[in-house]
Amino acid sequence: MTEPAPPADRPAPRCGLVAIVGRPNVGKSTLLNALVGQKVSITSRKAQTTRHRITGIRTQGESQFVFVDTPGFQTQHGAALNRTLNRTVKGVLADVDAVLFVVEAGRFTLDDAKVLALMPAPGDGARPVILVANKLDAVRRRAEIAPWLRGMQERYPFAEFVPLCARKPEDAQRLLAIVAPYLPAQAWLHEEEALTDRSERFLASELIREKLFRLTGDELPYTSTVVIDKFEEEAQGALRRIAATIVVEREAHKGIVIGAGGERLKRIGAQARGDLEALLGGKVFLELWVKVRSGWADDEAHLRSYGYE
Repeated sequence: MTEPAPPADRPAPRCGLVAIVGRPNVGKSTLLNALVGQKVSITSRKAQTTRHRITGIRTQGESQFVFVDTPGFQTQHGAALNRTLNRTVKGVLADVDAVLFVVEAGRFTLDDAKVLALMPAPGDGARPVILVANKLDAVRRRAEIAPWLRGMQERYPFAEFVPLCARKPEDAQRLLAIVAPYLPAQAWLHEEEALTDRSERFLASELIREKLFRLTGDELPYTSTVVIDKFEEEAQGALRRIAATIVVEREAHKGIVIGAGGERLKRIGAQARGDLEALLGGKVFLELWVKVRSGWADDEAHLRSYGYE
């Protein structure tokens, strides 16, 4: 059954998948949250915070943007985890209608170049690639941005150049307006109120992992993950009981996560619970455990069991 045509004075709906790609720590997850208007992807100063395809949805006017945040592309391929993350990035690029290539304004590193090499070959019918120069607020000499942008255009024929600061709502709105014309004219894929296609269970694991990395800083290697053991809903959604395991690779890492007298683990739980209650709109009882699984990040079977694609 075909969709009814919109009234003559109303624009046709637009909807498309937009990939957000770049090397680690350029602000992809922060940008996704800004574009969606709510937190759906975790952020941290630690490289490689995002490990999955995180879909964020924003419906504005007649346009529905389906953003896909990707792991930062890894140039070190020693571990199975890194190879898995890179496959995720390449898979996303094959499926989308447009690409946001995110770099730090005024910078272009060898790692940026390796990600740029993954972009679709220019030509008729090629997916448009929009250069997003993030962290503009960190650039001391704005006059240097114009020649830098010209140099970037020589590297790749970007459809648009968008210098911005992802933390500023007005910059996110400006980027949405620039991306909208590149969305295909077609019916929306999701309900108008949808923010993500990820489950509450998945979002819980991500929020716990965010607090884990934020509160351990550089003490804990990024090869740590969170597994949800129990996610039960009671009282018609007013209460959720969640039990989760933080998986680390070494006994020493377990001590770092727990902290003296269990204090750090309590802080991780308290902060995660607060974010979960705000996100889920109800009371959350959260139990956290820490277990050692040596070598899990280089074990394909463990990766699959922990939900890595």
